[in-house]
Amino acid sequence: MRTNLRHGAVLAATTALALALAACGTDSDPDTGGGSGDGAAADPTEPLSVAATPVPQAEILQFVKDNLAEEAGLDLDIREVTDYVIPNTLVNDGDVDANFFQHAPYLDDFNAQQGTDIVPVINVHLEPLGLYSNDLTSADELGDGATIAIPNDATNEGRALQLLAANGLIELADGVGTNATPADVTEDNGITFQELEAASLPRSLEDFDAAVINGNFALEADLVPAEDALVLEEAEGNPYANFLAVKAGNEDDPRVQTLAELLNSDEVRQYIEDTYQGSVVPAFGAPTS
Repeated sequence: MRTNLRHGAVLAATTALALALAACGTDSDPDTGGGSGDGAAADPTEPLSVAATPVPQAEILQFVKDNLAEEAGLDLDIREVTDYVIPNTLVNDGDVDANFFQHAPYLDDFNAQQGTDIVPVINVHLEPLGLYSNDLTSADELGDGATIAIPNDATNEGRALQLLAANGLIELADGVGTNATPADVTEDNGITFQELEAASLPRSLEDFDAAVINGNFALEADLVPAEDALVLEEAEGNPYANFLAVKAGNEDDPRVQTLAELLNSDEVRQYIEDTYQGSVVPAFGAPTS
């Protein structure tokens, strides 16, 4: 059974978070399945707790739990979260063993801003970022007077602006890369931007002409990126693969290594391809950072 930690806000006060974790049965004691801080010494028979956003990460983990984990000797404990801060906080504090929700640019920024030391273990999949609209059928309809909602976190905001620039909707200053902000837009073609928390973007579609939405949140909102997006990121050469991550020092936890192997298995590749039909694509292999 999954343990649900559903938080709509970005990060509650530490006390409130601790109470929520206690209510959900989370235990930071290394002898009871919490983060041990010493991966090599971890008991391989204890459950491995993984914080994951619901779609597609927790779904992929559930497939592993239901079909592969028992035979591999892995007791997998899936903890669902619904924002981009709590999963890293849980891992850093030792309240869960691992997380599965982010890509390298986001993690690099989080570690730098928060002083954490979380590291990637294995790449699993890519969720192409897309531009969506309730009212428009083509990106060409966006122009003077249009407002586009974009993610407000540092890495996904730049990624969103690069998507718009790649499709000719705006122009960006040379060399800004994934660090782009609206201040780096040199030609907006009359388009304005509203920066919002990523999880709220699907709900914003009725309030704006269009929104750039992360793949997992699009799927949760019953959008089909491969069909519904006005424009969609290219998968080839994309640096935004989502990976399994742990606190530094826990990479050699035998349970983590087992899960990493299962997440890159042929069975998981087939599950991703069959289930998401191009809206999520396998991106297996060692992370680049």
